Amino acid sequence: MYFPTAGIECNPFIPFGAALCISFFTSMGGISGAFLLLPFHMSVLGYVNPSVSATNQFFNILACPPGVWRYWREGRLIWPLALTVAAGTLPGVFLGALIRVNWLPDPDKFKIFAGLVLLYVGARMARSVWKGRRAESQDMQPHGAPAVSAVSPASGNADRCAGPDAPASCCRVLQWNTRSLSFAFQEKKHVVSTPKLALLSLVVGLIGGVYGIGGGAIMAPFLVSFFALPVYAVAGATLFATFLTSVAGVSFYSLLAPMYPGMAIAPDWRMGILVGLGGMCGMYLGARCQKHVPATALKCLLTAILLFTALRYLGQAF
Repeated sequence: MYFPTAGIECNPFIPFGAALCISFFTSMGGISGAFLLLPFHMSVLGYVNPSVSATNQFFNILACPPGVWRYWREGRLIWPLALTVAAGTLPGVFLGALIRVNWLPDPDKFKIFAGLVLLYVGARMARSVWKGRRAESQDMQPHGAPAVSAVSPASGNADRCAGPDAPASCCRVLQWNTRSLSFAFQEKKHVVSTPKLALLSLVVGLIGGVYGIGGGAIMAPFLVSFFALPVYAVAGATLFATFLTSVAGVSFYSLLAPMYPGMAIAPDWRMGILVGLGGMCGMYLGARCQKHVPATALKCLLTAILLFTALRYLGQAF
């Protein structure tokens, strides 16, 4: 199959299968996998023109909803957390795109900064796993364990989490205001500062806008490492924020395309639909299987993803 905007020809099952496999594993940690799909496009398929970033974000638009829906259905999508992250991320996307176009046509210096930040967070999480501090594994309970019995309407899952038959993985929002967000997950209380969360989301959105990724690869490890939130509770929120970020990114790239007629900027819709369909399948299956994977294993997955991304950025910069 020929992809006109990308300017390449390949078997359609190759990008579909790659997107499915990548999304299956990364969605377990609340990551769409677009940042891993980008080097696949460039190194394996030879898709190297600027539109690859927009195509990657279009992949997020198609791939994220099945995973988000699955987390919501299981009562693990915390709407206050998702909306706070999204509210902070979206302005950063536009700021990042403006910085990329006007001040960072050659982003080597920024890649060094981003790589060092990711390397620090990855090392911090790796140290936590190495020392055997398995706070997340303590959240794991047998399927017969008592679930949180009530859910605040703010969580968006009250009808699924109330009553004796509520799933053990249900989340209950305790408080959400301009100062803090607190929720209970498997009878353990978690509290996060709303201003700090919004500020972090702004920075993540800025990085995502500059490099053309959804930002979940950065946001999820930060939530787990710095705010000590359980992977099982943040995955749905970061996927939802990635979806909104990608909608904004694709829209902005499409608006920029007519201003640069000699450059391929808009997404390759054919390629985007193909990898998006693969991502849909992978996201749904990954979200369905996540609760059966030990929390420590998910931490190791996020650590590996962080270190891989950091070393890739630093390697490109140097």
